[in-house]
Amino acid sequence: MTPTADSLTARANDLASRREPFVHATVVRAQHPTSAHAGDTALVLPSGEIQGFVGGNCVESSVREYSQQVLASQEPLLLRVVPGEPSRTAGEGAVEVSNPCLSGGAIEIFLQPHIPPPRVVVVGTTPVAQALETLGSGVGLAVELTDGESAAPRADDAALIVASHGKAEEVALEAALHAGVPYVALVASGTRGAAVLESLDVDQAQRDRVFTPAGLHLGARTPGEIALSILAQLIQERSRSRPAAPAAPATVSPGRVSPDRAETAAADSPATAIDPVCGMTVAAAESSLQLEYNGVTVYFCSPGCRAAFRKDPERYALTL
Repeated sequence: MTPTADSLTARANDLASRREPFVHATVVRAQHPTSAHAGDTALVLPSGEIQGFVGGNCVESSVREYSQQVLASQEPLLLRVVPGEPSRTAGEGAVEVSNPCLSGGAIEIFLQPHIPPPRVVVVGTTPVAQALETLGSGVGLAVELTDGESAAPRADDAALIVASHGKAEEVALEAALHAGVPYVALVASGTRGAAVLESLDVDQAQRDRVFTPAGLHLGARTPGEIALSILAQLIQERSRSRPAAPAAPATVSPGRVSPDRAETAAADSPATAIDPVCGMTVAAAESSLQLEYNGVTVYFCSPGCRAAFRKDPERYALTL
């Protein structure tokens, strides 16, 4: 059963509350004959699972492929799917792809990524901690205040900042360092900060990762100014570690992807494969239609192509 608009909205809100990324796909234009209509929507998960309806199997294959690219780039995209060869060069933020499965018509789908804001764990309820919470939301961060004993930092957090003025500082700092949080900072004077670092049960390389006194040297004095200097330093460090823009998606050998190649491609960019029956590019993802042939995984755009391959694999095996 196709989810209703209300159920998709509830599902999107649930994903957002659990800080899980997804793509909101919306049909903005459909030329008959097509099974979808303008206004049809779906949610696309990182696994490639599509919840909702924006077209048949062949269109879904393109939506799945380009949604993975959108999640990687974190930039929206207008996807136009046509039955023959692309008739025009799409501009920035748009792409036109050929879908050999379509009997006619064309469809345009807007793919909007929803990426959870980076989480920043702030230990303490001091004026500096409160200022971090206030200012952090303004620069797109999800700031969570907690105490040192309750802090549960994760490797995917943007930062852990201790601003508790001596309360449970060590336990929070050690937890962040062990978790691999990229930016760890302690609000303290140089002398006290050095003493706290010396007391940590970590090696020197880990101690050297802690920024203390926290923040850039801006001459900050008030809690708001100190918070601003810390956020500026965090943004600077995140910019330095930010990877280059993702390259074009890695296309694996037609119709298949070996386990080791898939692992390498997934590490760099979303992997794709070629349907050996129709020649269409599809996402090499768990949610795509597939079957095993001679020890490799073969991916398909639709049940029809998979059935054709299963009926006469030797006919299409030459393209693998």
